[in-house]
Amino acid sequence: MKPAIHKLTARTAAILLVFAVVGTALLAFTFNMTRGIVARNEEQAKLALIGQVLPPDLYDNDLLHDTLTLPPSAQLGTDEASLAYRARLRGQPSALVMEANAPDGYGGDIKLLVAIRSNGEIAGVRVLADHETPGLGDYIEIAKSDWIRIFDGASLRRYAPQDWRVKKDGGKFDYVTGATISPRAIVKAVHNALEYFGQHRAMLLGPPQPPADRTGKAQGEQSP
Repeated sequence: MKPAIHKLTARTAAILLVFAVVGTALLAFTFNMTRGIVARNEEQAKLALIGQVLPPDLYDNDLLHDTLTLPPSAQLGTDEASLAYRARLRGQPSALVMEANAPDGYGGDIKLLVAIRSNGEIAGVRVLADHETPGLGDYIEIAKSDWIRIFDGASLRRYAPQDWRVKKDGGKFDYVTGATISPRAIVKAVHNALEYFGQHRAMLLGPPQPPADRTGKAQGEQSP
């Protein structure tokens, strides 16, 4: 009986091994077949999001391949490294898109995407993620309200340091009555992002580059 049992066990193990090998091969094949599609979809999603804060006439380079990794920064409210996207027009630095975080929102962290023109003016701000109370603090989202557009065109030259507060606190920025904590936090975070940009402008924008098309290829460069 024992040889028969050993023979059955070996056969079962062999069958399981075959299934494991075939299953792994199928998973690898599926991954390789869909990896390109997933990557392209992710790139399109990023570009759509960036397009909300960065006007298309500000750049002609490939934003997703002209990036800079920023270290964690207390000034930006980030505790992890983050990507910044460099916008160039005819090779000249024109804007930067980066993440900032307002840690003192009513419901906690409010993650922001901030686009700043090379002259230090805000091109646009959007909320990436928040934990605000539905119906009360959700007006900070562009899908619910135009409030976030109040930062368009704002700069350190346009507003003095004491102006970077909501009007309830004596500043220049509007807010919705009964919901001041989160607007207050966002105003502070945007102000900090502008100061960070001003302090590191040359490094953030980088030097001029040869004019490129939106694929990131320098004009006149031949395809292989």
